[in-house]
Amino acid sequence: MSDNWYMLTLIGEDKPGIVAAITRSLFDLGLNLGETSMLRLGGNFTIMMMVSGIHEEQALRAQLRPVIEAQGMCLHIDPIRAQLHEHVLPNIQVTVSGADRAGIVAQVTGALAACGFNILDLESDVAGSADEPVYIMQIAGVADVSVESIEAALDPLRRDGVDVNVSAIETYIG
Repeated sequence: MSDNWYMLTLIGEDKPGIVAAITRSLFDLGLNLGETSMLRLGGNFTIMMMVSGIHEEQALRAQLRPVIEAQGMCLHIDPIRAQLHEHVLPNIQVTVSGADRAGIVAQVTGALAACGFNILDLESDVAGSADEPVYIMQIAGVADVSVESIEAALDPLRRDGVDVNVSAIETYIG
């Protein structure tokens, strides 16, 4: 296995068979997968995956071109440090919902960053209706400060009518 790791980012219109075609192609090329994240966002399918087993980015790109074109996807490749087996477990969960408006994500993440909160996972969705959209966001992360400190940092959003809940995540290992 190569010590060279790459982050592949692929985006295309959602349809059945994307994951099967991409992962089959990677397997056929003798590549190894590390961590992956794949999900549907607004009618598009997005893939982020760590791969190794090839030394040159251009060779990787050339070998993947046929399957990427056949799937109608866009590909971006970045060399990375793998850092496998170094998982960080979240200790704080933040849930946000409110009338959809510009700036909610920037305000929430700015307040969290000011507390030293490291975001490990952020998922968001727009619910409600086209006339009354509701923005919903769930954030898991790590912070060395108390839940109360994070609550206080997010209070300005509450005064703007955004519902914010902060809770500790209890992780049991063993």
